[in-house]
Amino acid sequence: MYRICKSLEIENGHMLSKHPDKCRFPHGHSRKVEFVLEAEQLDANEMVCDFKIIKEAVGEWLDRLDHAMCMNTADPAYADFKERYGERVIGFENQDPTTELMAKTIYDHCSDALKAYGAQPDAKYPLSAQVRLRSVRVWETLSSWAEYSSD
Repeated sequence: MYRICKSLEIENGHMLSKHPDKCRFPHGHSRKVEFVLEAEQLDANEMVCDFKIIKEAVGEWLDRLDHAMCMNTADPAYADFKERYGERVIGFENQDPTTELMAKTIYDHCSDALKAYGAQPDAKYPLSAQVRLRSVRVWETLSSWAEYSSD
């Protein structure tokens, strides 16, 4: 099995309303998001796929998380934040936006986006149907990360 990894970076804030300590307050992280793709065989260019595909498939969507505040929609402060900051507040429906849930959310979107990219007959970079998203790892700090995979 061949695997590649592409990392993208975002600045992102969150509030964990269920947390018993400081994490319940608004705070931010410089997050690195790693996308691991795999294939049993290399394509005609001897690649799993071109790294640029990941940025093209998910870059614009991931950018909506950049400089945004992720919040539990059940948090009493959610409505006020949403009114003040609009689209820069991302609601997680009745869930705290932990790094684990962010990894799953990003994984789900990326998996769908890669399928859609591969279905484009005029895509700039070829993407074989055998390529699959193995995992998404989201770094919260230099020493802490959460990962989601479908395995």
